[in-house]
Amino acid sequence: MDQAARAPHFVRSFERGLAVIRSFDAEHPARTLSEVARACGLTRAAARRLLLTLADLGYVRADGRSYRLTPRVLELGYSYLSSFSLAQIAEPHLEQLVERTRESSSLCVLDGDDIVYVARVPARRIMTAAITVGTRFPAYVTSVGRVILAHVPAADLELRLSQVELKPVTARTIVSVDLLRAELDRVRRQGHALVDQELEEGLRSIAAPVRNRDGEVVAAVNIPVQAGRTTLAAVRRDLLPPLLETVAAIEADLAMATGPGRAASPGTGTHRSSSSPRPPAPRP
Repeated sequence: MDQAARAPHFVRSFERGLAVIRSFDAEHPARTLSEVARACGLTRAAARRLLLTLADLGYVRADGRSYRLTPRVLELGYSYLSSFSLAQIAEPHLEQLVERTRESSSLCVLDGDDIVYVARVPARRIMTAAITVGTRFPAYVTSVGRVILAHVPAADLELRLSQVELKPVTARTIVSVDLLRAELDRVRRQGHALVDQELEEGLRSIAAPVRNRDGEVVAAVNIPVQAGRTTLAAVRRDLLPPLLETVAAIEADLAMATGPGRAASPGTGTHRSSSSPRPPAPRP
């Protein structure tokens, strides 16, 4: 966070403590004191104090010269998920969708420039992407991210596009702001997003937005498939109709659960849709 943008109440030490926790990930499950300090831009002394404090609180444990997170860190995410009624509402519908399509399905929300998985039901098939609740990906390169970005207010979208760094995750990734803007326009018009091997070679994904009772896009549901066994035509023909039906069922339950004047906690990055109502599912 920029120094000039910090409010008087900003607690720098708390920011640093969270940075230490976030420095651990799938690629770095264990880090030495020096590695934590380097990853967080801290002195060794500051990193040591933060690690020892987190250890005293039960969030970190020492493993020889290295440190690792403990399962207690899951409490931080569970506190959010337990108050996130949309994830609870969506999960049984995702289960039915997976049973119907034999493909995995997830519910995601926008958080800054990333999408975050908040509910997931895997199919009984080994996928190359190891995705769990809490997994994050850049929004611009995912079907769920694009379907949410397509419905943010125009001024917000232009600000995001002016600041985002489009990196070529695969040879197919859109890395032009103009092309991405055109793709988001298309997604907005058609009511769903289909990403073909832009996040991972051999992986296709289709997604549709989830709206609350006020028409605000609060999340998105996707179905990823392996490109080697599912054509783009088959994705649209066989998976899009049940996906749209599932999203409609989630929206109906969400409207009943929240009631007038209330809204399920959607996380960050939610936006009111100015588009027309969802188009009907195409017939196979």
